[in-house]
Amino acid sequence: MADVLPCHHLHYRLKTKLSANSSRPGQIVALGGHNISGGADNSALSRYILDQAAAERPRICFLSQGSSEDDLYIANFYRHFLEFDVQPSDLSLFKPHTADIADFLLEQNVIYVGGGNTKSMLAVWREWGVDRILRQAWEQGTVLSGVSAGAICWFEQGLTDSIPGNLTSLDCLGFLPGSCAPHYDSETDRRPSFHRLIEKNELAAGYGIDDNAGLHFIGAELRRVISSSAGATAYRVERRASGVSETALDASTMVGLTVSGAN
Repeated sequence: MADVLPCHHLHYRLKTKLSANSSRPGQIVALGGHNISGGADNSALSRYILDQAAAERPRICFLSQGSSEDDLYIANFYRHFLEFDVQPSDLSLFKPHTADIADFLLEQNVIYVGGGNTKSMLAVWREWGVDRILRQAWEQGTVLSGVSAGAICWFEQGLTDSIPGNLTSLDCLGFLPGSCAPHYDSETDRRPSFHRLIEKNELAAGYGIDDNAGLHFIGAELRRVISSSAGATAYRVERRASGVSETALDASTMVGLTVSGAN
């Protein structure tokens, strides 16, 4: 195993290394559900993410720590994204291929975060300083994206099943304001749990995202809701004096294999 840079060295890198996308605003595409094992709907969402990158043949890196770097999940990532004209890679933090994690991640045009245990994923990232590297990448224009754990991680808080039992609130990276709940239409406990925790003020107001739908942020501003299947969308959920209010957001972009990038 390669030697690991000490934390003070990583901090130095964060100050001095520019990303490959430093002239563009940061973007985050958070997906409620995205099955990279196949299907036209999932390919359309992937194409949308790639189209936001500042490169004709984007470099896309997979972070799979939420699944404990599951071999099959990583293989499916390569199989799926090699359908496109991209340069795919993955970063292991259990068997890292480089001591210079900052350089490697800041060279990517797109970073895609898989699903799994968000709490454990964030703990590993913080230990390695990946949370700070991802913030720098985002601030310098890298497209950050992901599904489930890879969607909620970007917000201040997320609704998580990381701990056995009831769904709970989890403090996340805080790049985006508020909270997020994925799989909003496909897992029966998600919507009522999200409402309950917002009503109890254990979660901030936020967004529920259906499978096959996503939120596209430029900076910290929600630019559009994207969807690859009829009926899939996202919702704004807030606590009011009368109780919890849920508002369906217009999925203004129905993505397809030829969708163009955001303005």
